[in-house]
Amino acid sequence: MFLQTIGEEDATGAIAEIYNTSTTQLGFVMEATKCFTARPDLLPIYTEFSRSIRAGFSLSPRDWRLITLIAAKHIPSTYCSYVYGKQLIDDLGSKDAVMAVQQDFRTAGLPDRDLEMLAYAEKITKDASRISQQDIDRLRAVGFTDQQVCDIALCASFRCFVSRFFDAVGASPEEVYIDSDNDFRTAMTVGKTY
Repeated sequence: MFLQTIGEEDATGAIAEIYNTSTTQLGFVMEATKCFTARPDLLPIYTEFSRSIRAGFSLSPRDWRLITLIAAKHIPSTYCSYVYGKQLIDDLGSKDAVMAVQQDFRTAGLPDRDLEMLAYAEKITKDASRISQQDIDRLRAVGFTDQQVCDIALCASFRCFVSRFFDAVGASPEEVYIDSDNDFRTAMTVGKTY
């Protein structure tokens, strides 16, 4: 971490509560959480905003992870690729399947619904100013509702913000997310190397 942040032993109040929740859920506090404490007033706001987006998310956790993986690739964020790549192994059934999506989701054997979702997320991440009504029409044609389209956009856009912030302040992946499989780790290394 490039910045001074609040350590677990020094956390009080709302920050201590957030740290305790993270430790209960994950067994540790992620650097992605700690980095917001360089501005301690923002961690509770960020945590509530993130929780609200996820709590109302109208698609599956698998969809969230797929969108995030594709966004992380194009940001590029190795940290988020490591975290979500690992989580997708169970969703997709193997590391090879995750690496195929990471390499080119269009040729990874995903259903049309996923292809349209990920093409939209990719376009948002690369240049959202290029989104047109045709992009939305393609999503509707494979069954997405407007709320779901909104959630795809929120998920991809949220990842653009947080991933860039994590890299900008020097947050790095926890050991649990750094895969021992060199091929998998190399495939997920899209930006910084760790």
